[in-house]
Amino acid sequence: MDPRQYSQSNSSRNEDSDGEQYTPRTPRRTPMACTFCRGRKLKCDGRPICGNCNRRGLACAYVPVAAQMQQRS
Repeated sequence: MDPRQYSQSNSSRNEDSDGEQYTPRTPRRTPMACTFCRGRKLKCDGRPICGNCNRRGLACAYVPVAAQMQQRS
């Protein structure tokens, strides 16, 4: 493939049909992680029984973060 063709086809992927730039969506942040995911520093999906706990057959528990940590800016 010619480099010019590659750059043209690559740039056309970032534009929609109206010629506007496409901005990829940023993943939403889960408001709170379960105790297992927080302890292991894993990405928690925030469901009542998260995927990590479900795969491991663990009880999924959500404990609120201490007030000191929430007030910190």
